[in-house]
Amino acid sequence: MSHSKLDPNTPIPLTGKSRWARIAPHIPVSREVFRKLGDKGRAPLPIRLTLRCSVFDNAEIHRWLADPAKYRAKK
Repeated sequence: MSHSKLDPNTPIPLTGKSRWARIAPHIPVSREVFRKLGDKGRAPLPIRLTLRCSVFDNAEIHRWLADPAKYRAKK
């Protein structure tokens, strides 16, 4: 993936993993608010790949976007 800006009109794939930059245009809250929601189980948590690289599961992001108020992380 290049470091150029991603087109915000491009939808998030239904499956796979995406970095924050890929999903950020579709998330209606800031990264910090999303992180805090994740800590409370109210948003998907990132998956740590390396010390400096985390990704989000696209299916979970779509599940959260469908109903953020009722979303609960799977245990």
